[in-house]
Amino acid sequence: MSEEIVIGKGLSLKETYEELLPQVEALLESSEPVISNLSNFVAAIFNTFEKISWAGFYLEKGGNLFLGPFQGNTACTVIKIGEGVCGTAAAEKETVIVENVAEFPGHIYCDANTKSEIVIPVVYGNELFGVLDLDSYEYSAFNKTDAEYLERLVNILTKKVNLNKQKLV
Repeated sequence: MSEEIVIGKGLSLKETYEELLPQVEALLESSEPVISNLSNFVAAIFNTFEKISWAGFYLEKGGNLFLGPFQGNTACTVIKIGEGVCGTAAAEKETVIVENVAEFPGHIYCDANTKSEIVIPVVYGNELFGVLDLDSYEYSAFNKTDAEYLERLVNILTKKVNLNKQKLV
């Protein structure tokens, strides 16, 4: 299996995701450690979209979200569930799209240059495993198409990988 993600040039957003979906599915290996799968998952997304300035997971433990595998600048390490965009998505178990983070009440600035964000909850066995967080230095970088396809990618992850919190490595 090749770990390289190859996406055609000049594609629409939807076409890009359509090319990414099967490649991410092939990239994930249930026999490999969770941390390895999360790392490659994030790298595939981060390197596919120029609009993304940061991509990563925050993993739930004891009412908090702890920094997991990511690509981009250093980041906040702990976010309380219910606070900020990540904590809100975790608490509600729903995708949150923020066009302008300055307008989101209680936004947590891990990177002062971030302008917009999308956060997708990762639910495994009806329990919150964590969230997938994507940031952009552009306003309104994420939309319903991103939400739909990122949710589909997370669904692939939860079906292919045993996201048992006790077995991250």
